[in-house]
Amino acid sequence: MDRVPWQQRQHVGLYPPIEPFERRMLDVGDGHRLHVERCGNPDGIPVVVLHGGPGGGASPAMRRYFDPARWQVVLFDQRGCGRSTPNAEVQANTTWHLVADMERIRQAFGITRWAVFGGSWGATLGLIYAQEHPDRVRALFLRGVFLGTRPELDWFYGGGAGRFWPDLWAEFAGMVPEDERGDLIAAYHRRLFSGDPLEEGRFARAWAGWENALASIDSNGAGAHGAADHARAFARLENHYFVNDVFLPPEKQILARMDRIADIPAVIVQGRHDMICPPVSAWQLAQGWPAARLVMVARAGHALSEPGITAELLRAVAEAGAGGLP
Repeated sequence: MDRVPWQQRQHVGLYPPIEPFERRMLDVGDGHRLHVERCGNPDGIPVVVLHGGPGGGASPAMRRYFDPARWQVVLFDQRGCGRSTPNAEVQANTTWHLVADMERIRQAFGITRWAVFGGSWGATLGLIYAQEHPDRVRALFLRGVFLGTRPELDWFYGGGAGRFWPDLWAEFAGMVPEDERGDLIAAYHRRLFSGDPLEEGRFARAWAGWENALASIDSNGAGAHGAADHARAFARLENHYFVNDVFLPPEKQILARMDRIADIPAVIVQGRHDMICPPVSAWQLAQGWPAARLVMVARAGHALSEPGITAELLRAVAEAGAGGLP
């Protein structure tokens, strides 16, 4: 496939759509099977792409951030979501299961070291994986940083973001009785796992809708409720992780272990107006990471699809692919 130089592509956008050259369902134990795919160049620079959520699932658009002539792109749906099975399953589904799954995938494809590309929860998982296996990571490309801390969760589910979106916050919080609104993650947890399919579906759409509404800087909140076929897995898995503080014990908090990845090159792309993952987390991360470069995008929110975020990620990946990686 012909490769278009980056200098000639700056206004072209994403690379053209491509299909995987390999798909497989990988049995990772505990009853879970992961949908995994590879696309691009089988002999190219390996990169693993981590979707958000938890529970979001990989999308075909994620393949298009990489020159298919240079990169071997590995994508997978994390436990319980996307095309992985069983859908919306939270048993044997923790951060540490996902880290182990990444190692199984790497070994299954005979990859010695790879780059990591992820945003939001994908950035969280990528950072934790890198800190656990620094010898396996060549570089990181991160977007919309979430460090998995309680203050970040309190911002989004405790009323901080709601000060900017009071109408949508009133709708989201108003789904539960007033005496339960002091802990909306727990209140939604009771209903997302109630065993009543109608109730679970209604609260799943509300949970997904609150996040979807705030993802883009251009959103006015219209059409925010998530589709039923996606919302249940997304809401149940995300809530399951958040009610458990993303399974990060104090000794494994990301900022406390930055020495483990201090020498791994990284580009951190952050929307200045990110309402879901405020920029302070990306800034804090960069302060303790000598090999990282932080790019603040002036007019951008949280979403991967924001034009400014897309452009900076394309630039970072293209530069790394052209210049080589350690």
